[in-house]
Amino acid sequence: MQMTGAQIIIETLIEQGVDTVFGYPGGQVLNIYDELYKNSDRINHVLAAHEQGASHAADGYFRATGKTGVVIATSGPGATNLVTGIATAMLDSVPMVAITGNVPCDLIGRDSFQEIDITGITLPITKHNYFVNDVNQLAFTIREAFQIARSGRPGPVLIDVPKDVQVALAEFENEPIFEKFQNSIAPEEKIATAIEMINEAKRPYIYIGGGAIGADVQKGVEELAEKIDAVIGCSLMGLSAVPTDNPRFLGMQGMHGHYASSMAQNNADLILAIGVRFSDRATGNKKKYAKGSKIIQLDIDFAEINKNINVDVGIYGDINNAFYRIANAVEPKKHPEWQSFVKELIDREISNYIKSDKLTPKRTIDIINANVPDDTVIATDVGQHQMWTAQYANFKMPRKFVSSGGLGTMGFGLGAAIGAQIGSGCPTVLITGDGSFGMNLNELATAVSTNANVKIVLFNNGVLGMVRQWQTLFFKKHYSSTTLERKTDFVKLADAFGAKAYRAFTPDEFQKVFREAMSIDGPVLIDCAIDKDEFVLPMLPPGGSIDEMIEKIGGDSNE
Repeated sequence: MQMTGAQIIIETLIEQGVDTVFGYPGGQVLNIYDELYKNSDRINHVLAAHEQGASHAADGYFRATGKTGVVIATSGPGATNLVTGIATAMLDSVPMVAITGNVPCDLIGRDSFQEIDITGITLPITKHNYFVNDVNQLAFTIREAFQIARSGRPGPVLIDVPKDVQVALAEFENEPIFEKFQNSIAPEEKIATAIEMINEAKRPYIYIGGGAIGADVQKGVEELAEKIDAVIGCSLMGLSAVPTDNPRFLGMQGMHGHYASSMAQNNADLILAIGVRFSDRATGNKKKYAKGSKIIQLDIDFAEINKNINVDVGIYGDINNAFYRIANAVEPKKHPEWQSFVKELIDREISNYIKSDKLTPKRTIDIINANVPDDTVIATDVGQHQMWTAQYANFKMPRKFVSSGGLGTMGFGLGAAIGAQIGSGCPTVLITGDGSFGMNLNELATAVSTNANVKIVLFNNGVLGMVRQWQTLFFKKHYSSTTLERKTDFVKLADAFGAKAYRAFTPDEFQKVFREAMSIDGPVLIDCAIDKDEFVLPMLPPGGSIDEMIEKIGGDSNE
């Protein structure tokens, strides 16, 4: 059957199982949007307030559902507005297909209105990208783009489609979805070595990242920890893989991780690392990282093996296959001395919490934990609030934590929360700060127009908290450009956008309004007054190692 390029784009997206796309129209994608209009009963389009917000929504859609996100933008500034969102997806291994329009092929390279070389711009931040100058290659290109985005270590793929290709005719027939590329299978000798190392370990620590969620080994991790009497820690991206209430789960480790989790990893004699990249925020000083431990690393990406930390056994390829071959063959063990040591670490961590009558970050998040259903998605922006959420939020199911880990994108949260809520259908709470929220608060318009069930908990301390914390501790309190001194009234702002909004100054006030917010169908904002001198603790000093962790400042903790 003959179809235009724009029709082929929509038909191929539907063929790939896409039910929702995010985007913003413009001159060079008018034909695509006309087909979206005609097929609105088959595929849903979510109009964002800005292309960056649309890209973050497509990102959040994947994180909450496991389904590839799709974003559409026009040429020129529409395409370049996607760059931050594409880079965010790339650094967190998020499969996304970005479709951009461009000027007709005969105008390429002539500095035409809103012409930009978006494939050149995004080459370093995509797994692959395409410039389609032949309509006969369009369907295959889209199919292959989805295949590449999903295969191996996932990531974003961009397809740039000139206007004349969108209106040209070509034959189209539906085809089965391209299978993902087959992953490598670890050789038996490496599996055997890993098994032997685990059997010999006295202080085992299982360290999981986002790759563990992608490999679907979450349940197996819990069972293995029970079998070998290990404890479990995670990177930021590994949060929600294991239920927070699992007694073996110590939480996030690293620069702002839990004391018990970081110190247990530092004292382990074996670390089984699954789908983690050993980033600088997780390891601190790499020369001192886990010096007394043997390390087994499982990763989908060969480039990650020994990239940041030299390991004793590196196993790349199919993580699920390798993990279960190891987990099924190791011997059951008991390590009472190790568990006793870890218990002391946990007790010390708990002793650092100081009770307070103020609306502290911990009190706020505790109230959230107590008043949301188990399937709630928790999203964040980037900054102090992100780390407090990572430390204190409870998770019962995988894919319930949505946050920018690798790029650390302020302004990520609201768009991502909207995408996660629309994709999952689950209630979603965005925990953000006044600094991050100010970057893309225009997406409140999207939340209201879609009636997204997103509750925005805004930690409002009037400062750029994380940077100010560093200035306090390491820059002699030179508060250069971190005291915002803005007059923004977020409650009135939310009201102007059409959202319900509240203020809270005390724990009792917050509990009352949060419960009310959860009963409302649609977006709600709660402006929470947080002390500007609340710090994220523990933390590692610049260039520091785990044994140099700062637990307290002046005898106080961050509760």
